[in-house]
Amino acid sequence: MLKNLVHQSHPARTLFPWHMPFAFGSSSTASFPIRPKLDFRQKQNNICVRYVRRNITALASTSANSPSNIKAVVTAKPIAGFSTHDYSQGALLLELVSAEIDPSTEVDPNTRKEKEPIRVTTGHQMSIENNEVKYECDFKVPSGFGAIGAVLVENEHCKEMYVKKIVISGFPDGRDVNVTCNSWVQPKSNHSEKRVFFTNKSYLPVETPEGLKSLRESELLSLQANDRGERKKTDRIYDYDVYNDLGDPDNNAESARPVLGGNEHPYPRRCRTGRPRCETDDSSETRSADFYVPRDEAISDMKAQSFKMIFSALLEIFTRLYAVHGGRDLPFPSFTAIDSLFNKGVEPPPPDRNGVSGHLRTILKFADVLRLETPEMVKRDRFSWLRDEEFARQTLAGPNPYTIQLVTEWPLKSNLDPEIYGEPKSKITKALVEREIKDFMSFDKALDERKLFVLDYHDLLLPYVNKVRELEKRTLYGSRTLFFLTPDGTLRPLAIELTRPPAGNGEPQWKQVYTPSLDDIGTGYWLWRFAKAHVLAHDSAIHQLVSHWLRTHCAVEPYIIATNRRLSTMHPVYRLLHPHFRNTMEINALARQQLISANGIVESTFSPLKYALELSSVAYDQLWRFDLQALPEDLISRGMAEEDLSAPHGLRLTIKDYPFANDGLLLWDAIKDWVTDYVNFYYPIESLVESDKELEAWWTEIRTVGHGDKKDEPWWPKLKTPSDLIGILTTMIWVASGHHAAVNFGQYAFGGYFPNRPSIARTEMPTECCEKLKLFLENPEAALLTCFPSQLQATIVMAVVDVLSNHLTDEEYIGNEIEPCWAEVPTIKKAFEKFNERLKNLEWIIDARNADKKLKNRSGVGVVPYELLKPFSGPGVTGKGVPNSISI
Repeated sequence: MLKNLVHQSHPARTLFPWHMPFAFGSSSTASFPIRPKLDFRQKQNNICVRYVRRNITALASTSANSPSNIKAVVTAKPIAGFSTHDYSQGALLLELVSAEIDPSTEVDPNTRKEKEPIRVTTGHQMSIENNEVKYECDFKVPSGFGAIGAVLVENEHCKEMYVKKIVISGFPDGRDVNVTCNSWVQPKSNHSEKRVFFTNKSYLPVETPEGLKSLRESELLSLQANDRGERKKTDRIYDYDVYNDLGDPDNNAESARPVLGGNEHPYPRRCRTGRPRCETDDSSETRSADFYVPRDEAISDMKAQSFKMIFSALLEIFTRLYAVHGGRDLPFPSFTAIDSLFNKGVEPPPPDRNGVSGHLRTILKFADVLRLETPEMVKRDRFSWLRDEEFARQTLAGPNPYTIQLVTEWPLKSNLDPEIYGEPKSKITKALVEREIKDFMSFDKALDERKLFVLDYHDLLLPYVNKVRELEKRTLYGSRTLFFLTPDGTLRPLAIELTRPPAGNGEPQWKQVYTPSLDDIGTGYWLWRFAKAHVLAHDSAIHQLVSHWLRTHCAVEPYIIATNRRLSTMHPVYRLLHPHFRNTMEINALARQQLISANGIVESTFSPLKYALELSSVAYDQLWRFDLQALPEDLISRGMAEEDLSAPHGLRLTIKDYPFANDGLLLWDAIKDWVTDYVNFYYPIESLVESDKELEAWWTEIRTVGHGDKKDEPWWPKLKTPSDLIGILTTMIWVASGHHAAVNFGQYAFGGYFPNRPSIARTEMPTECCEKLKLFLENPEAALLTCFPSQLQATIVMAVVDVLSNHLTDEEYIGNEIEPCWAEVPTIKKAFEKFNERLKNLEWIIDARNADKKLKNRSGVGVVPYELLKPFSGPGVTGKGVPNSISI
């Protein structure tokens, strides 16, 4: 068995443990210690036998009898405000670290020491071109130094510097040593610690060269620092905390919000900032101007900074608009007035006595109005929002395709306590359904043949109905919407049920069902439109708070923290995941500052109002499971697919023309195959996964700390085999890429014209409230406009989703550009190229599907084609493109 283990075929990994070591000096045993250490082999058991044997072969085949003349080139981004003279006043100090230990200390494991590093000063040869600063230096590497495994960097400038990469060349075999940095290096005067950058060669912990082991451990520890002080902007520390900074009770008692995270309100964890606690509420953290994220998580590119500028300016505009309107919730006077938002725009408010901020001044330089582009849906058919077919189609091909589910039991009923919430049984009866589908089939046949589907927001929203109604001029219902799958593969809405639970004043439960019956084209028609407005507001809220924020942004942050705390930057899993985590933590910090904070945009404009984030905590507690974040398992759990090994993707879809699922499964499979190739290359032996201590610590921390409120759940996947790891990594990458793209980049196309997706319904149904009934009967259009979001609410949401739906000019799309560390490994490079080709083919497949007239859920006159999962896109609001990460 050991003989077979040693001689396994493993392309491109026949050398231990560096890919092709750059060794200088004689091949004698004095210069190259090749005697395998028995204690080392015993410690790692037989897993390491092949690595030791490869090490002997590699070292015996290298020789260099004299010092080599080597060149190092450091590439960095220019420092803002620095002149050439400023650069000449400082330098970067480099220390080249050998991957080998000092051979004179090799015999005794207790006294082993790393070789002395080679110290180099850059700065004498410096150039600036193409928006890059390059430092060059020449030096000699003594014979017997061995392979370069890492570079330590010190910054002698007075400001921090963003170092992109280091290239070391001039070795006898002609190969370069590449060190990808992409990291901020702080001035030596402020941070005395040397920054560690490992070469692009990836190592499992068991493979780590002896000369790099202590560096690998110490670098990880530096990112885990657990001192309890407040984090500084320049820190690189990753740690966990609860969401206790959404409110600001010291300045406004009304803004106090419950802590999310813990037994009362389970929630994923965020990055710890260490800010002081509030004086009036010791459980809450104070809010400062900037929310800490580890320095390398900050959005550093100037183009990305423009997003922050525009977003801040928009917030200032609407803050001033609120002041101008005196806080009044004025409805739009007509649908023509709504259309004018795209024709005439919104006039910015006048400056107050304090003037305007730099961000707002920048916006006002380019336009005297805030003009919104006409959304794609309105461009194609301005009246499509009125059609029931479009209302139903968007559950499969709109911005929230994650909540439609198969009806598997009848009658529909609630799981809430009837003593508190009233009759649990739905009023949508079998007879009602029979009446609506009598031209197609019987009710029993429809149920048996899996033709009935539901949007069920009843139990999630009902506990908050009375709470929201206690707020001034606000309302809410629990809702169910029933659909029927017609023979042409489209959904038809059958009924909407709206429910209010018993009220504290003794009012009984109120529950009513509305249908799109053509028998009453007057009152019944308008009541159906009102009911749809309420359901769409519910769907908008669940989309934003659960499908989007909770399941992507919020759930992914613990993965990012654990990856940086527990996986070395030289770990292959770290290098696989890192592109999918870029910019997410700062985007989340911006959200805590301005979007999901107390009285922020979400609370001001979506149905649950001040209870919005608390509602997402309930959804996390009741609905979120890691295993169901995988697309196939999600579809199966909602009854939208069932396992069928003979079908494509191993699934048979319940609705064949389900654009999100059809395209998503192709993308899922492409990601999974890429991850499979990658994992199998680095873990060719099953036992390597279980023996990977960093990987074990990473997965344990995600489960027990980052998502610690669910640590005891039985559904967490085990991590013992490469197959387990492939499933976990594929799920994480899918959530950060495909899932997020599907729920984010269609927001403006479908929500930019807010009557199609109102963020809030502000008035009760006319049949519940006598006061509303009078206006409804006299002028139903005016009543509907009053129910819709106010002018301020609608304009805010439209402008914000416009920004959120944008791709930046430097967007990094999935599978588009290979990472430098992957490109250096032929097997990985080939696997990535295969991945890239599959994604290009996916673009063609999606185009062909959108041109297929038989697929009515994605094609037809006035229909927005489903392109949200096309991998690539240009800049702007395009309704397509899957970025690597949650970067907006």
